[in-house]
Amino acid sequence: MTPEHAPSPEPHGGSGQGMSRLNPAALGVADAARVLSRIGGKPVTEEMLRADIDAGAPTNANGTINLVHYAAWLVKEMSVGGAGGD
Repeated sequence: MTPEHAPSPEPHGGSGQGMSRLNPAALGVADAARVLSRIGGKPVTEEMLRADIDAGAPTNANGTINLVHYAAWLVKEMSVGGAGGD
């Protein structure tokens, strides 16, 4: 089987073990927090993401986070002075 036909890892709750690639369109909360912390320069915790989800941040049907949709929600919330971010 060639690499382009290899099965992709299934979405998971965020252990990160055994995953060679993360899907930015379907990250578990733990993985999303880890990715956002690395690229944003500020710590992002699972609790912060869960608070945003409780405040209306979008999630996929399986509870994973699409980083593009989440970023758009943050921008919208910041523009109206709502929740999200700091």
